[in-house]
Amino acid sequence: MSILKRLYDWVLSWSESRWGEAALFVVAFVESSFFPVPPDVLLIALCLGKPRRAFRYAAVCTVGSVLGALGGYAIGYFLWQTGSGELTGLAKWFFERGIFTPEGFESVRVMFEQWDFWIIFTAGFTPIPYKLFTITAGLFGIGLPGFVMASTVSRGLRFFLVAWLIWKFGAPIKVFIDKYFNWLAIAFTVILIGAFVLVRYLF
Repeated sequence: MSILKRLYDWVLSWSESRWGEAALFVVAFVESSFFPVPPDVLLIALCLGKPRRAFRYAAVCTVGSVLGALGGYAIGYFLWQTGSGELTGLAKWFFERGIFTPEGFESVRVMFEQWDFWIIFTAGFTPIPYKLFTITAGLFGIGLPGFVMASTVSRGLRFFLVAWLIWKFGAPIKVFIDKYFNWLAIAFTVILIGAFVLVRYLF
């Protein structure tokens, strides 16, 4: 936990740097494949510092995250296992450090078979570890166009919603975002997918 807290503080410190926007892009990129601190932390801080640039920051965050998702996809597709199906050293490194578990990968594989687009959307919009799904999407050969579309829509919705809340309500909304945003994101996703399933079932 102390390492994670130091990483969190380090990410947050970039909000006071003239390289804050570039750091936001980098954090959003690497978080999509292995970095443990979500880019929302830096996005909120930057938006609070310059509310008029909130939507620019959200766009930077979205682009970085989607490109990082493609990087995660490439890791799963090209680097996760050998042609004989054995795990590579990179995959073993992730598992040995507890970043992922074999059981988690198997659970995701089952979810991909059932939901495909929606599981990527859910992982991108909610606090579910997005990196687990970007790598497994490549590993299981999920269609790239659908993967990119789901990532762009979900990540864009999440980051632009955060930026809009800061732009509209200012600093007081930060406490609300910290306490309730993830729960609201989960509720929104459940309602959206539930409506889709209902329409599909009825028609």
